[in-house]
Amino acid sequence: MHPLMPSNEPLDLASKIRDIPDFPKRGIVFKDIMPLLADPDGLHETVERLAEFAEPRKPDLILGAEARGFILGAALAYRLHCGFIAARKPGKLPWRTVSVKYALEYGFDALELHADAITPGKRVLIHDDLLATGGTARAKVDLVEQLGGEVVGLAFVIELEFLNGRERLEGYDVFSLLKY
Repeated sequence: MHPLMPSNEPLDLASKIRDIPDFPKRGIVFKDIMPLLADPDGLHETVERLAEFAEPRKPDLILGAEARGFILGAALAYRLHCGFIAARKPGKLPWRTVSVKYALEYGFDALELHADAITPGKRVLIHDDLLATGGTARAKVDLVEQLGGEVVGLAFVIELEFLNGRERLEGYDVFSLLKY
């Protein structure tokens, strides 16, 4: 099927997600979205379904998280005709930044955003490929709010429900295409 001529039948996006056992460490089953992105119909359907959630929220900006969140985040921003901004690991952005540190199971990490990426009052939709424990997503919420932006929603491709990430995002509008 050509991506500009969608069928009336929704595509089974879950069938395009590859499970990789014991990655990045033993006991973890990694959900690989690369086959989904490589499939023209899968990519198109994913962006369209994310847009169905995002469009009524009227975002000014889509914030994508390093690195897979850049791919669909930029496509979603293009689809909605809004701007795209990138949350990056420390030291990756070339200009003045704001930063937030967050806890991981095994230590701490941080995300940065250009200090002028969001002006006060801008409506920001946060996108990432995966919602797991919610730590990274919460850090992105904190970055947006630190700069005076309004988080109008968070949109994920995959949610690992058993890790209870939504709990850290209570009070925010959270959407996931696929839940495991």
